[in-house]
Amino acid sequence: MSDTMPQLDETAFHPIDRAKLLEPALSSHPPRILLLYGSLRQRSFSRLLTEEAARILARFGAETRSFDPHGLPLVDDAWPDHPKVGELHELVTWCEGMVWCSPERHGAMTGVMKTQIDWIPLSLGAVRPTQGKTLAVMQVSGGSQSFNAVNQLRVLGRWMRLITIPNQSSVPKAFAEFDDADRMKPSPYYDRVVDVMEELVKFTLLTRDRTEYLVDRYSERKENAEELSKRVNQRSL
Repeated sequence: MSDTMPQLDETAFHPIDRAKLLEPALSSHPPRILLLYGSLRQRSFSRLLTEEAARILARFGAETRSFDPHGLPLVDDAWPDHPKVGELHELVTWCEGMVWCSPERHGAMTGVMKTQIDWIPLSLGAVRPTQGKTLAVMQVSGGSQSFNAVNQLRVLGRWMRLITIPNQSSVPKAFAEFDDADRMKPSPYYDRVVDVMEELVKFTLLTRDRTEYLVDRYSERKENAEELSKRVNQRSL
């Protein structure tokens, strides 16, 4: 059987570089994690859960920042130079991984959560701020346990080209899981949050120094070469 593959552009097809994949220079700074939550309520359980997650992440050696969605306009209701949009873009560019946590409302993530994600662009100039970064998804519910919101967040994470980790957290009857000091009570739900944050830090450490190589794709190398050839030909005319 012939191994001829006329469909392939041989100049854009690269063998796997094991050194780049397995032996990159490793960063020494703490993993940088951004946390987003999906409620504007004064006592927002999605916010309280991300605060608890941030404490756990800190114990695992990560640096965390949270975005406050108050004042973020709806998409198409403001220009991208709006201060809150700029703040979100800066944080997404800064981070190496993210935590998305939404309440479940009417069987879905909240509009507050979706608005934040919708304001995150697939590209900022030549930079793709989400591609190849890690993501953990969580949700809180007022009633019985559900996975509608985390399933939707997982789909969006894939669309944003994020490495969405396998584990996730869903906290039912969230009002019963936090004490009067707004700290999460000991429970199997808390243990699961620890599991998710531990996995997020591990995946972030594994991938952050390999991101550029992991997202280097044949189709894009081929397209970029074709665009470069077009520009060269136009200049020579």
